[in-house]
Amino acid sequence: MNVYKILLFTFCVLFFSCKNEKKIDKVNSKISEQQVEVPKVENSEISIQIEKPENVDTPEGMVWISGGTFSQGAVAHDKMAMGHEKPAITVTVSGFFMDITEVTNADFKKFVDETGYETIAEKKIDWEEMKKQLPPGTPKPHDSIMQPGSLVFKKTKSSVPNLYDFSQWWEWKIGANWKKPNGPGSSIKGKDNHPVVHVSYEDALAYCEWAGRRLPTEAEWERAARGNQENKIFAWGDDISILPKMANTWEGEFPVNNTKIDGFERRAAVRSYPPNDYGLYDMAGNVWEWTNDWYNTNYYKQIRESGAVLINPEGAESPFNERDRYARERVIKGGSFLCSESYCASYRISARMATSLDSAQEHLGFRTVATPEMIANSKEN
Repeated sequence: MNVYKILLFTFCVLFFSCKNEKKIDKVNSKISEQQVEVPKVENSEISIQIEKPENVDTPEGMVWISGGTFSQGAVAHDKMAMGHEKPAITVTVSGFFMDITEVTNADFKKFVDETGYETIAEKKIDWEEMKKQLPPGTPKPHDSIMQPGSLVFKKTKSSVPNLYDFSQWWEWKIGANWKKPNGPGSSIKGKDNHPVVHVSYEDALAYCEWAGRRLPTEAEWERAARGNQENKIFAWGDDISILPKMANTWEGEFPVNNTKIDGFERRAAVRSYPPNDYGLYDMAGNVWEWTNDWYNTNYYKQIRESGAVLINPEGAESPFNERDRYARERVIKGGSFLCSESYCASYRISARMATSLDSAQEHLGFRTVATPEMIANSKEN
């Protein structure tokens, strides 16, 4: 979701949610055939790191994800899979280190304390910059809403017949940011172990640079989430009946009533649910996680059609969303506490969503990865 477009709801700026399957309008249909630039592999004998090098220690708070070849995208028996997850493609990735948990409030606070960093949700809104991301002629919103803030979830008072219109449960909250995740009056006091949220792509990159890490590619994220669950829908297998025991998601009627069978209504502390095969927590639910890949609607389809050999793929070389020709979005993975079977169901391994670079929301965070080379170089420096 685009923060600036949220600000323009009253001006009828139109964009879509993670489960919008409406027909593409005539303008966008003309560009829906945009081609994905297929990665080329010049040397088919590229060496892949499978096991952790003996001379590189695992960084604190991380775990080694072994390299290998796997199927990325929707499995054949996943009835909830969406079109942009299909068809599955075969990829090979080298091994890497990944954070065991999502980056926490305590982690992010340390970064901010040492650098003085200010997140996008805390910065004054620049209308001149904002205009660049909007259709020509879009009117400037009133100054009363052109203030720093972020997107906060709100329950509806009654059933929502149209789940495509997510303005019904999201609101622009002035003063909401990572320190005040639900707006003025809220706090992260006593929540050091909760995942940090209201973090934009730019904010996540800044943290990574400070930490000597980077964001995972979508392929790396799926490799890590899948573990040993080959050809399975979820990080624990195919049994959806145990979802409340395995992930923080939405139970009950969305977005009216959350029965909290899983124990939480909003964010949960990291490690609140069992880890996956690699020892990673919250690879399903809790908060969405940034990846470094551009979102391109056609990526899976055109990679499969091209027959490209994908070794350490970094996704599409350019962004493209068939429903919004102005969008420049990155892929986010894992779903959040708002995902339910009726809305999004993105606690599945292959689930993905497009989110704009400036977007900061109360259900979006991140985790980092590092290669053996990055760890070795950091020690040398």
